[in-house]
Amino acid sequence: MAVHIGVLGEAVCSRATARIAEHVGEAIARAGAVLFCGGRTGVMEAAARGAARAGGTVVGVLPGFSRRDANRWVTIPIVTGMDQARNVVLVRSCDAVIAIGGSYGTLSEIALAFKLGVPLIGLRTWRLAPPDARRVPLPRARDAEDAVRLAMRAARAGGTRRRVRTWLS
Repeated sequence: MAVHIGVLGEAVCSRATARIAEHVGEAIARAGAVLFCGGRTGVMEAAARGAARAGGTVVGVLPGFSRRDANRWVTIPIVTGMDQARNVVLVRSCDAVIAIGGSYGTLSEIALAFKLGVPLIGLRTWRLAPPDARRVPLPRARDAEDAVRLAMRAARAGGTRRRVRTWLS
């Protein structure tokens, strides 16, 4: 079965962030993984475009009630009718996720990845500091290739919280 790598990110992003997301999508496809995303605009669309142009499969987990809401690069649209609650479905469906940039929806997906034990890689995304000043284990990638390499390693390690230290080493 193919590895499922999610790309999390904002619906409205800068051109620079879109370029990064597109490179991540392309690298995911080249790695032979399936790209999962929210299926709409911004980071999601850029990553989907990169994966599709590289011959990859893109699954869009949509918030609304119509497949037509998906961006044109989505291969398989999943209609949830769940609005933001679809973030749980997206994160739970992935072996690892990569957060790029982000607004509050991305922050919620990051929190879900931590809560559900899904390995998470950060690429120019939120910096987290909990109230009790504990270290938050959010590995940071240098670039798109590094993000996908780390995500693939994490996915192959099995992706539970207990194994996070294993795939980071």
